[in-house]
Amino acid sequence: MKKRVHAPNEELMTNTFTIPNVLSFLRIILITPFVVLFLMEDYVAAACIIVVSGLTDCFDGMIARKLHQESELGKVLDPLADKLTLLAVGICLIFIEPFVLPLMIVLVLKDLLMLIGGSIIIKKGIIPPKSKWYGKLGTVLFYVTVSVIVVMKIFNYVNITISVILLSLTVAVMVFALVMYIITFFKLMKNYNDEQNNSSKPTAQVSKNK
Repeated sequence: MKKRVHAPNEELMTNTFTIPNVLSFLRIILITPFVVLFLMEDYVAAACIIVVSGLTDCFDGMIARKLHQESELGKVLDPLADKLTLLAVGICLIFIEPFVLPLMIVLVLKDLLMLIGGSIIIKKGIIPPKSKWYGKLGTVLFYVTVSVIVVMKIFNYVNITISVILLSLTVAVMVFALVMYIITFFKLMKNYNDEQNNSSKPTAQVSKNK
């Protein structure tokens, strides 16, 4: 029995429309109705959308590993959906609670530095490492903080102490995650440079002997 060979277009469709990628696309699509509902002050509906988005974020990586549907597109699409969602949620939250601004500044700086670092290692042909637990923890704390602030807003209950504690904890974890990713970046660059130096030594030695 002959093995079926996939046509290029069919293979592209297969690699693109996997369950994890569809879930990542869904998270990106959900950003628009969330922003609209939030700005219309329909916080309950907006919160429900974020819960759905958060659940898809939790399960897409698990599904990818379970069904062996990990793809290069997924490695880009998943963090992109995360960052766009976090940015949209943070900006919306600033409209009702301006003291969230410091958290957003930290978040944007962290993601910007990670984007620059990721671009550098990809250009050198280095495979980016998978998300670590501290990165995921920062995301979870961000969602928890946002959810608590929105719930307090829904019930007209303002508690600055709770908000400040949650925000401070989230910022601390994000800074810790950024430091750890920076350390990982320099380790990858060191290994890359060592490999480049080691691969050039035999050539240099042969030339010297001649």
